[in-house]
Amino acid sequence: MHPNALLDLSTELLRSVLKLDQPADAVVSAFFRRQSKLGSRERHALAETTYHVLRHRLRLQHLAQSGSGPMERRLAVLGWQGAESVLKVSLSPQEQQWLQHALAIDVSTMPDKLRHNLPDWVAQPLRQRLGEEEFMALANALNQSAPLDLRVNLLKAKREEALAALQAAGIPAEPTPYSPWGLRVQGKPALNRLEIFTSGAVEVQDEGSQLLALLVGAKRGEMVVDFCAGAGGKTLALGAAMRNTGRLYAFDVAGGRLDALKPRLARSGLSNVYPALLAHERDERVKRLAGKIDRVLVDAPCSGLGTLRRNPDLKWRQSPQALQELRVKQASILASAARLVKSGGRLVYATCSLLQAENEDIARDFATAHPDFELLDAAALLEQVQVPQADTLVSDGFLRLWPHRHATDGFFAAVWQRR
Repeated sequence: MHPNALLDLSTELLRSVLKLDQPADAVVSAFFRRQSKLGSRERHALAETTYHVLRHRLRLQHLAQSGSGPMERRLAVLGWQGAESVLKVSLSPQEQQWLQHALAIDVSTMPDKLRHNLPDWVAQPLRQRLGEEEFMALANALNQSAPLDLRVNLLKAKREEALAALQAAGIPAEPTPYSPWGLRVQGKPALNRLEIFTSGAVEVQDEGSQLLALLVGAKRGEMVVDFCAGAGGKTLALGAAMRNTGRLYAFDVAGGRLDALKPRLARSGLSNVYPALLAHERDERVKRLAGKIDRVLVDAPCSGLGTLRRNPDLKWRQSPQALQELRVKQASILASAARLVKSGGRLVYATCSLLQAENEDIARDFATAHPDFELLDAAALLEQVQVPQADTLVSDGFLRLWPHRHATDGFFAAVWQRR
């Protein structure tokens, strides 16, 4: 494709994504379906440029003000992540001069907001909690692309076997530092064509998400509920931990998300998983299972701000009002799910948020209202399942994962046992 046409397509894609009325990954996928003749390198350049602009939107919009032409084109030029030859061919001498001047500006001299590229309502509580130096380290980590983490399905392969298979396919990988199930791959290789993936021996899952499943501690023969199962990443991890025994319910209120679980479930080889669509968190199914479940995982709907490395549009699509609505929903879901747990059973509340308002505050409010649940130390639980350096992952008994500290997505978890 001619460089001019490719830059035009990048401008068109950014125009659609920056409406911020849909998740960026959905917009990008739909765009590529319409542009079916694009090659893999062209798709990569367009996608990476789009995500780069989303990550650094405030700074790039500031720089773009000195240019001319459509704003989306200026942003595409400033954030271009493809071959340099595209810009050399496509830009006029005046645009080339403008670009060189804009990119030569020292980022460290820019106002604070243009360096961290976070909305004020997100930046303020994080800076207050972490302090200036660590807050900026977190902001820098959130503006990086995440590595690809895989979970080895121990029903089908050992981690060493999966690692050898990836290396034989020319894909460099290494064991994750914390999860005994995980492998980390750099770059974005096409895994879906490899036999190790199609056979269900590995699944894509961030290491932090694997640690949440490990905290549940699901065992053979138990009754377990994944209360907000979604597309089922943690469901599959729990089913494998149960060695395909017992009964594992995958609950969700969105049928589309449960539909996405079906092909993954077929690959996994699991037969102990029972997906179920709920009308709401107080569904009749929940009432029938009250007090009967050994382990319940509540991976609650949240702002998703811990996943900004993968979903940078979330920081622009979420709002303080949405956060307050989420907090009400989180508290309601957790209270409803708690009814399932039998005496001596375990309850895990988790989010992929960085904000205390969605994490510790929800957990402490729940504990106050439910004295029959005893908080367990997450570090001790992780040590029991052979997670190294577990104490570095835990604060005040809660699991607290940070991208800049642990190279995972941002996750929180609180664990209780019912008396």
